[in-house]
Amino acid sequence: MTLYNTTFERFNQNFIGSATLSILAQSCLGGAAAMSVLANGTSIIQMVQLAIIVFICIIANTSILAQMKHKFIFNSVIISAISSILFIILNNL
Repeated sequence: MTLYNTTFERFNQNFIGSATLSILAQSCLGGAAAMSVLANGTSIIQMVQLAIIVFICIIANTSILAQMKHKFIFNSVIISAISSILFIILNNL
């Protein structure tokens, strides 16, 4: 929990720079996840996975652009990054 708190404090102190880098990083990671999902075909399972990853990335980007609370933005970016990595791993096994 201390890693989470210290990372959030750094994110909060330099919010504008951190938010900019968060949009860039999680959007690229989401794009890589979408690519790995679509590399396995276009069946209904892949389309559901694609919809989930797009929805999660849109929530993260929208929370930054809508200037929501910093804690919500931080959590949504973390969830987006973890889910993107999870979908990349699941589709490359």
